[in-house]
Amino acid sequence: MRTWTQFASAFAAAAMGLHGAEAARFDAALQAAERMPRLHSLLVSQHGNVILERYFHGTRATSYQNVKSASKSVISALVGVAIEKGLIAGAHEPIASFFPDLNGSKRKITIEDLLTMRSGLESTSRWNYGAWVGSPDWVKFTLTRRMLSDPGEQMDYSTGNTHLLSAILTKASHKDTWAFAQDALAKPLGFSLPQWPRDPQGIYFGGNDMLLTPRQMLAFGEMYLHRGVARSKQVVPAAWVDTSFVPRAQSRISGRYYGYGWWMDELAGQKTYYAWGFGGQYIFVVPALDLVVVSTSSVTLGDDRREHRNAVHDLVERDVIGVLAD
Repeated sequence: MRTWTQFASAFAAAAMGLHGAEAARFDAALQAAERMPRLHSLLVSQHGNVILERYFHGTRATSYQNVKSASKSVISALVGVAIEKGLIAGAHEPIASFFPDLNGSKRKITIEDLLTMRSGLESTSRWNYGAWVGSPDWVKFTLTRRMLSDPGEQMDYSTGNTHLLSAILTKASHKDTWAFAQDALAKPLGFSLPQWPRDPQGIYFGGNDMLLTPRQMLAFGEMYLHRGVARSKQVVPAAWVDTSFVPRAQSRISGRYYGYGWWMDELAGQKTYYAWGFGGQYIFVVPALDLVVVSTSSVTLGDDRREHRNAVHDLVERDVIGVLAD
């Protein structure tokens, strides 16, 4: 006799047009997912077809999710578009072009250094996060941090870096980051972005708190899978996608590699690139398998959040990528 989870999995598979052995491939993934109280969604797309789409704990396809630091991958895409449009000279342009009051080694910080978390500035994340977001000027707070290393040398994860990119996009485009994202990214992808939080100066939070539905996250991942193409249009330059997936820094904490706003690892023997947000917000892109996987989860604090994040990562590697790679 089948368990309720197996019955529910079969019912959902039938609703998505999956049958027999094809549906059975995801039994382990769905059984693991059902045991995760923090999980909100799990979506899998291969060869342009959604082959698994499940929502949990009251979440629906239309529910917006705070994607947390997965927003950094979106900011990176916007920078690539801005460069293509000539609004920013290039990844190696010094940020002093936009913040002329910088002095000393800070004048050597480039756009690329912000994208790769190698600005050298003391981090605004972790123990400094509360003081940063509670400050009256987030950009000034970030730029006045002490230099802990020369620009381009060491990776030190800091959301302040991507917030500076949002400020630069605002200056370069002469419109706020939300409006620029609407025109440059959301509309070409076929949806509208809701507004997300801003700093005291009105600059949209760069690298955190963007709101997307899981299907919109999937569309964004599909665009990167297809080297910037969505709905038969080149939305993000192909060269920008390629260079974003080049490992340029390594986290001293996790050991994982980082490109232009994207993490990268080898999962189940496959080169995998992913947007990663606090709590278990993921967009995995696996080019060799023509595959995109999305997961969303609760963003509330809790002692189990790290355990959950690792469980989601393991589920995707073992029960999705590993299964489809066989």
